[in-house]
Amino acid sequence: MRRSLYNTLVAKSTIAPALHAATATGTTVDLLVHGDAARSAMVVVNAGVVTDGTHTIAVQDSPDGTNWTAVADEFLQGTEPAITSSNDVQIHEVGYTGQQRYLRAVSTVTGSPATGGLYSVDILLGYGRRLPPTRA
Repeated sequence: MRRSLYNTLVAKSTIAPALHAATATGTTVDLLVHGDAARSAMVVVNAGVVTDGTHTIAVQDSPDGTNWTAVADEFLQGTEPAITSSNDVQIHEVGYTGQQRYLRAVSTVTGSPATGGLYSVDILLGYGRRLPPTRA
């Protein structure tokens, strides 16, 4: 097997690309997807133009996909971004080193935005117990 990112990572969407003007709770991402058991994850925020408001991205984890808590800073690599018009149109990355099975992102919007901001949040799952990862 040739060494490549395609043979190591799987990308899953948690907050779909859209113009966000209100708080959005991302869909659940299972680190045990297809039984591959990802041992590492990275949250990737792809920020487009943000015209108004502050869009704070928080990473949450859960042991069961039902009871969610904010990930403690000790299990994050980097800083969860607060996206405004001054730091938009860029990629923001946050590593996850926790042990929970499920992840998601939550975007909290403050500041009474009229139009909001364009962005999406994906979670990259890597270093699965079986390589290459299973793709659906």
